[in-house]
Parts: sequence; structure tokens; C-alpha cells
Amino acid sequence: MTIFNTTDPRDIPAYSISEAAHYLGVPSSTLRSWFAGQTYSHQGVSRQFRAVIQPVDAKRLGLSFSNLVEAYVLTAIRRKHHIGLQTTRRGLAFLTEKLGTKRPLLEEQFATKGAELFVERVGEIINLSKNGQIEIADLIHAYLERVERDAKGLPIKLYPFMRSQPPREQPRTVVIDPRVSFGRPVITGTGIPTAALAEQFKAGDSVPVLAKEYGASEEAVWDAIRCELDLKAA
Repeated sequence: MTIFNTTDPRDIPAYSISEAAHYLGVPSSTLRSWFAGQTYSHQGVSRQFRAVIQPVDAKRLGLSFSNLVEAYVLTAIRRKHHIGLQTTRRGLAFLTEKLGTKRPLLEEQFATKGAELFVERVGEIINLSKNGQIEIADLIHAYLERVERDAKGLPIKLYPFMRSQPPREQPRTVVIDPRVSFGRPVITGTGIPTAALAEQFKAGDSVPVLAKEYGASEEAVWDAIRCELDLKAA
């Protein structure tokens, strides 16, 4: 059982499943299964997958910033090869044993050697080719590069993806920081909430006008809008 430090802003419930799913670009049902488990039927028998990540508020399924980062790393794991929930859990259990931590997705050790260990174990379970293992590891590292850490190696900022281009080509225009704007996304280097820009955009303000009004680049304003609205609306 993970013990959370609720005096740390990183471990305070701040996001619903739907909010976190929107920021991470994954289906709410997928995120819910990671944090609450999933019931499924096999040959007419009801079975249950246990959760992969422990939410800070299990009763209400409230997620913290740290939970958001854990789910973000799992997103990288599943993004290309769609590794199943059960396989993922077994890989994480292996990491817990090897790294000696209950939250391997959150700690710096995952960024240094844990990703390779995880991918190696997953490859053993599902017979991934060598090339497939390399692709997964590269993708995970591309995601991890967008997590900023403190001196202790714990996450303090997350720069979510706002575009469909390759991960390493995307700028860090939007940031989620639990110490700024109650953990809601803002334009990087400012306290400008993406939600405020999206609301004004929906109300009819153009991107050039918003960029001038807030002293931000048009590129950053567009990404702020994408963060809050469906791409079709932006």
C-alpha cells in the first residue's frame, strides 16, 4: 500500500478521471481501468483486472499530479504496441522488486535504467522482437524527457503533448505544475491558464488578438486552445 504525503501539492487530489484523460489524450475508460481495475468476461466467467496505479483518492477516484505523471508514462508504454493491462502490471511488479520502490513510474530510476528493465521483461512475456523492444524504450524516453524533476529526482512539471507530430519534435508550450494555477495547464513561463485562452477563443477572440493581449506567441496560444478543446474545435 502506497503512503501518500497529502501536504505535498504533488499528492493532493486535483484531477478527475475525465480531466486527466483529456490532458493525456487517452480514453477515460482506459485511464479508469489503470486506476480502478476492470471487470471482463472470459468464457462466460466474470473476472477482474486489478488496478495498475493506486490513486491518491481511491474512494472518489481523484488523481494527483503524481498520478498524472504515472499515467503519462503508462501512455508511452501503450501508445504504439498497446501492451495489455495484465502484462503491464507484471512488468511493473518486476520493477518494484528490482528497483525497491512501490512507485517505479514516478521515480528517477525509471528514467535511467527502469525503462530498459521494464521493456526487457515485457518482451519476455509477449515475445516482442528486439526491434520492437528498442522502439518501446525510445518512445518511453521521449515521453520522460518532458517530465521535469527536482533535486530528489521526483517530478515537479509535466509538458504534455499538444500535437500529432513525433514526440521529440513538439515544443514545450504548455506545462502542468502542481504549484501553479492549482495544477491546471498554463502557457510555459507564465501563469496564463490554457482554460482562459480557450474560453476567450470560443467567445470569438482571434488567436492574434489573444497572443497580443497576453504577451504570448501565437504558437503557444494555439497549443493552449488545443489543450482545452477538441482538435476539430481548434
